[in-house]
Amino acid sequence: MKSSEKKVVFIQGNEACAEGAIAAGVRFFAGYPITPSSEIAHTMARRLPPLGGVFMQMEDEIGSLGAVIGASISGTKAMTATSASGFTLMQEFLGYASAVEIPCLIVDIQRAGPMGGMATRPSQGDVMQARWGTHGDHPVIALAISSAAEMFNLTIRGVNLSERFRVPVILLSDEVIGHLREKIELPDPEEIQLVHRKRAQGPREKFEPLDAPEDGVPPMACFGDGYRASGYTSMIRNQLGDPSGDPKIQDFLMRRLHNKVYKHLDEILSWEEFHLEDAEIAILAYGSPFRSAVRAMKTAREKGIKVGIWKAITIWPFPDQPVRALAAKVSKIIVPEMNLGQLFYEVERCACGRAEVFPLQRVDGNPITAQEILKKIEEVR
Repeated sequence: MKSSEKKVVFIQGNEACAEGAIAAGVRFFAGYPITPSSEIAHTMARRLPPLGGVFMQMEDEIGSLGAVIGASISGTKAMTATSASGFTLMQEFLGYASAVEIPCLIVDIQRAGPMGGMATRPSQGDVMQARWGTHGDHPVIALAISSAAEMFNLTIRGVNLSERFRVPVILLSDEVIGHLREKIELPDPEEIQLVHRKRAQGPREKFEPLDAPEDGVPPMACFGDGYRASGYTSMIRNQLGDPSGDPKIQDFLMRRLHNKVYKHLDEILSWEEFHLEDAEIAILAYGSPFRSAVRAMKTAREKGIKVGIWKAITIWPFPDQPVRALAAKVSKIIVPEMNLGQLFYEVERCACGRAEVFPLQRVDGNPITAQEILKKIEEVR
């Protein structure tokens, strides 16, 4: 298919997420309907069966992620989607998947909270929960989405990262992005680069489930492959996958789980920069507030104010070094968020006083507007 012949569609953000998952090879979805994520489940229920995939509506969100983990252990690319308290209910299994290294994708379409909150209003209140919602030190990757096109493309990237590092990947969107409709260009399926987990191979009697190569990511013994798969116990495990109370084994496993992510930040971190070459003020935005930041930046530049945007895509692991570099380049950083400063403090930590960091927070269930960001720019200039 030539570039000029690529398919252009007018699509809802949630629908684009489902289509991206299918393009990435996801063939199992388990979920429980919850606004504003339900359209992802609706689309997967319709699209998966003709492709030989499986859709399961579960009794709750705990069961949903449990089913996804089971499908992934069988060798299938699997995902779920949720919001609000549904994401909270998934935290125990999210910790399990992190500990036993199960690839899976969790899409969180954030809504105003806490608890039931406002089902049809946007929020970015789950940022810290995405990183620390489950107990113990654990690896996780989280990406923030700001458009329908990114709902498609970052879903593919999320599945790829999950398969590459054997870790749960969380996509953080919100009600605005989930429900808006935009024109996007779908790539030729042959142009989409897919990543598949490393599978166990070699003599079965010599296979050790947790024997990781240099990159820290062990080959995966999926049920039905004929290899020892006892590594799926939730306890601390030795190389054979058997439970162990040895502190040295605990230390080794914890550091390997951490390092397999943090030693590959060059593959994981992604961000975008706009007009930062001469900027004195930067807007560090992620998710739907990025869209308002673009308009605010254009208006500010028309007024002669040198403003640029640093758009965070990977928010966990947090991009410490790139944000430090940004703080060394500009004098002021504005962080607009639909929460009470969950990423602001991370930015302030990394800035280390090199640049002043200013929060712009909204928690009334309404999106942050370009006018609000512009007003903040004029206040801090």
